Amino acid sequence: MQSNESVSVSAALPRLIHEAIARAGGWLPFDRFMALALYAPRLGYYANDSRKFGLMPQSGSDFVTAPELSPLFGQALARQVAEALLASGTQAVWEFGAGSGALAEQLLDALGPVVERYVIVDLSGSLRDRQRERLARFGDRVQWADTLPDTLAGVVVGNEVLDAMPVQLLHFDGAAWQERGVVTDGAGFGWADRPTDRVPPGDGPFVPGTVTEVHPQAEAFIATLADRLERGAAFFLDYGFPEAEYYHPQRTGGTLMCHRAHLADPDPLVLVGQKDITAHVNFTGIALAGQDAGLDVLGYTSQANFLFNCGILDLMQGGDLRTNVPVQTLLNEHEMGELFKVIGFARGCDPTFTTSALGFARGDRSHRL
Repeated sequence: MQSNESVSVSAALPRLIHEAIARAGGWLPFDRFMALALYAPRLGYYANDSRKFGLMPQSGSDFVTAPELSPLFGQALARQVAEALLASGTQAVWEFGAGSGALAEQLLDALGPVVERYVIVDLSGSLRDRQRERLARFGDRVQWADTLPDTLAGVVVGNEVLDAMPVQLLHFDGAAWQERGVVTDGAGFGWADRPTDRVPPGDGPFVPGTVTEVHPQAEAFIATLADRLERGAAFFLDYGFPEAEYYHPQRTGGTLMCHRAHLADPDPLVLVGQKDITAHVNFTGIALAGQDAGLDVLGYTSQANFLFNCGILDLMQGGDLRTNVPVQTLLNEHEMGELFKVIGFARGCDPTFTTSALGFARGDRSHRL
């Protein structure tokens, strides 16, 4: 049986999107559809009150992220954040898309008084409420913001935030690229393509029928962050590939995926507002966006390498079974250890840190970007 919340979303959000399609002349670019499906005030997936994060579907959750699996994830990341705070001479941490607040809690506990201010930037009012409840014991050290300030100094963290930024869809018909958008189809939604000048990066060749994504919003976010970051570092952890793998000719279906009740499906046009919509990250595009905006690329590596470099094995020595067993999911190649990657940026930091940041000491793959 659907909850009243789900019934409300399942009726009101599609109506809102249908109205947006009509105002746009009958065709809505997918990135606009995705933005409404995820972030429409009070109705979008991340803006409504449904539970998102949890270990099992019985909890009513849709997926689990690394901080929910084990507190050792945040404790290991804290070692890299601590090094970056020292190297930049700053005492503030900024987290984007803080979700349940689990990572914030782990970082604050591990870093202690070296963090004077922990600022969360999250568009979801319902998630903010849960974060406030979880982080209440840290008092005024934790603050919330709607947007980036004009300037900032500190360390920026984003775990599974880039994958939730709206993407544009492209379809190759064998002769030319088309932009794929959303149209009204009865009471639901359907796909329709229109001519476009946009093409994916890389030379191909591409197989006719290929559908893939491009990421102008995520890359614009990195460029804006670079513009505002006067001194500090930034670390983003997410699933994705370098450009050559992302746009490999055999990846004909792209990476767009939805998550609900711990199950994945490829159809974002149904159960709109009731499930997550994500796309893998093109880390080459992210690296270039930061580099072109004046940031130093600290490194790029797998999540497993990053956590090993940050001493997660040492941390496991003091852990119990409940915290240590899930670490295997964070590290195993066939789970999160290889699929998830970490990229780091810096500006105005100690030169030694810029060339030898802890998390990228071994296994740096920057040369593959």
